[in-house]
Amino acid sequence: MPLAVVTIPLSSLALAFLPVLVVLVILFRWSSDGKTAVYAVLRMVAQLTLVGYFLRYLFESDAPWLILSVLTVMLLASSWIGIRHLRQKSKQAYGRALVAVAIGSIPTLLLIVLGVMRAESIDARLIVPLGGMVFPPSMHVVSLIAERLQAERDRGVTFLEAREVCLRAALTPVTNSLLAVGLVSLPGMMTGQVLAGVPPMEAVRYQVMVMCMIFGASGICAAIYLHLCSAEGLTAEGPTASRA
Repeated sequence: MPLAVVTIPLSSLALAFLPVLVVLVILFRWSSDGKTAVYAVLRMVAQLTLVGYFLRYLFESDAPWLILSVLTVMLLASSWIGIRHLRQKSKQAYGRALVAVAIGSIPTLLLIVLGVMRAESIDARLIVPLGGMVFPPSMHVVSLIAERLQAERDRGVTFLEAREVCLRAALTPVTNSLLAVGLVSLPGMMTGQVLAGVPPMEAVRYQVMVMCMIFGASGICAAIYLHLCSAEGLTAEGPTASRA
């Protein structure tokens, strides 16, 4: 018997903050990072609330220009966040991240929407959530590669050696997620669909689609970013390496 979608009252939602409160108490007693955690929790609630109102407006309007604007903001923000840990940021570094995330994510997203799901029109309910799934992994890949490439450069290894290490390190998290899905974890999309009453095997197909989308976008993004670093002479022992 399918489960009905349950509306969570605010009084019940408050119970979810009990474990959070426990962790905050521990942080304040054992470390100096308590204020940061409180800020993060409050910001999370505020951001999700604003996103909820915005998505309601977006889904009701379904304007193509608005959908494109949302995807553009996702692309620009994810590229910037991907390089934010670099010691020396530059326009070139941001440009490499932007190109890599765009080439890795956008064609893959279009393939999924138009090819796999066979959407006949641009639907905000479809493309925006999928965009929210494909951009973050590409962002994480850029971040991991940028940091690791910098570390390998400091060690003085060649770019070819650094490339192999960086690619392996960047794809390890998403590869681990492929190995763990269904055994260790049930991803959020699949869980949400099952709770909403979608047949399990149908939910499985959607989740396979999402996992392929994430792995493909991440791998292509990693390869493009490393290629751009090589093309610009950012080898681990080259004279322009410090710009990365």
